[in-house]
Amino acid sequence: MEHKDLLEDQLSHVVSRLQSFQSDWDIVSFAVFFIFIGMVLLLVILVLIRCCCCCCDDEKPRRRKVGIENMALEP
Repeated sequence: MEHKDLLEDQLSHVVSRLQSFQSDWDIVSFAVFFIFIGMVLLLVILVLIRCCCCCCDDEKPRRRKVGIENMALEP
């Protein structure tokens, strides 16, 4: 019985410390941190998708020149 009571006391102590730790600034900082981590993961996933799509395509499309060729720059 003593072990169970000790465990409950420790658990209630940890929960009370966590509740006192949470202020508005703490919640905002955690939200900003998790949004930052989510954006980094999203960008990594997009880069991986882009790399997989480029590697699968064997033929590279030819680029066309767009606009007017400036003959004054020719030697």
